[in-house]
Amino acid sequence: MATLVRRAFKVALFIGLFLISVRYIPLSNEWSPREARAWLRASDWLGVSDPDDLYFVVWVTIELIVAVLAYIAIVRLWRYCRS
Repeated sequence: MATLVRRAFKVALFIGLFLISVRYIPLSNEWSPREARAWLRASDWLGVSDPDDLYFVVWVTIELIVAVLAYIAIVRLWRYCRS
């Protein structure tokens, strides 16, 4: 039972960290003309029809990386403080 609670806590911690990173690293809706051209070229090169779709996938990937790094840091600090 304790293992189940620990796993549920870890999942809840990761989801919470992901939601916090989404909240504080905002999605930019306005692009300069230069940024728009760059996203359009990248989406054409990758075969994505809409540059906004590519931007959203890149943004979510960055959010996941931030959440994973924060999770790893918290787990390592917790293990260090326990020992």
